[in-house]
Amino acid sequence: MYECIHQPLKGLYLCYQLISTIFIRVPIWSLRYSLPSKRPRSTWSWGHAMLMRLVRHVTHISSFTGPIFPQPDHRALAPTEEAEGVWVEGAPSKLIKDELKILASVSEVAPERIPGYWYGRSEAPPKPTQPPQPGEKVFYFFHAGGFTHVSAHPQDFSASITRSLVDLDKSVPRAFALEYRLSSTHPFPKRFPFPAALLDCLSGYNYLVEEIGYAPSDIILVGASAGGNLALALCRYLVEHKSLLNAEFPAPPGNLLLLSPWVDVGNSHDWPGSSSLTFNMDFLGNLNTRSMLYSKQAFLGPYGFGFATLNRYISPASLHPSVHAHFQGFPRTFIAVGTADRFLDQIRTLRRKMVSEMDEGEVTFFEAQDAVHDYLLFKWHPHRAATLKAIATWLSESR
Repeated sequence: MYECIHQPLKGLYLCYQLISTIFIRVPIWSLRYSLPSKRPRSTWSWGHAMLMRLVRHVTHISSFTGPIFPQPDHRALAPTEEAEGVWVEGAPSKLIKDELKILASVSEVAPERIPGYWYGRSEAPPKPTQPPQPGEKVFYFFHAGGFTHVSAHPQDFSASITRSLVDLDKSVPRAFALEYRLSSTHPFPKRFPFPAALLDCLSGYNYLVEEIGYAPSDIILVGASAGGNLALALCRYLVEHKSLLNAEFPAPPGNLLLLSPWVDVGNSHDWPGSSSLTFNMDFLGNLNTRSMLYSKQAFLGPYGFGFATLNRYISPASLHPSVHAHFQGFPRTFIAVGTADRFLDQIRTLRRKMVSEMDEGEVTFFEAQDAVHDYLLFKWHPHRAATLKAIATWLSESR
């Protein structure tokens, strides 16, 4: 993993990949996908198949080189004209309780000051300039990236989702994207395993409630892929500590929006014929390939792979009988997933668990036919507009 992260090897490898892709791979893919029967899904157009194959290949390249271009991270506020960056202070110790406190101690992580970026509709400043009005909602967004890469900064491709969300409904004119700490392991320094990112998410939630002044009921937690895992974990932590509201513990959010969430970091959904092992058209690698194993190893840190299958915060959709991931008290939820997503089986399990324990109509489930993992990232994706429209309808129903 990451054999070509250092120069000049990285530059040479990228040059090789660029030349061989333009002059060899692209012509071969072009001829192959000219036949509809050779495309990964028969419903995909030639252009759709070509773009997804290119995304898969770039993802493969990055498993050797790391990020192809430098990415902002939690260590600094990166300049931008498209959003407003702010520093978020670490959550106070009074909010770190019970199991979370123990998990943080074992991993030797604690809340730290981290950046976040405000996005707004064109007619309003990104960051609120006065206390929010009652009923004025905000998206609180956690990006994808397998817990190990991607950024909340506007220059990152994940910002396409954030920008689209703030244009959906006038009652939600802003989004706050958190630059949570990313996990890493060999060949990089071993740092920020679980629950570091969860602590950061709690810090950001406390910032929105205590510093900016949003009512928890007006916060819409949004998470894509690994960010969906964090959104669920934060929501679970807040729901499980409802009894501490009188001790200045913030209430759970009013809504939860999950986009292709990674909800079983273990392997309980890896059976023969499962989506995780057979959906090779997805740009995500097989969940047991080295890139996915790197993400798991970095995120799980001292706990190891087995812990992922057994912990309700990490794998709320785990099929292991000892996992008691309950959903009573969770807010109304919208889940979007594509039927060509490697996470399809585990996300369907999540839906089944949530529906069985929440009130009727509290879970909205949207399946995009033949769409891959986290397809809302791609502005050209044919199911993007329909999904955003469904989310807008769901938002309007919460007023």
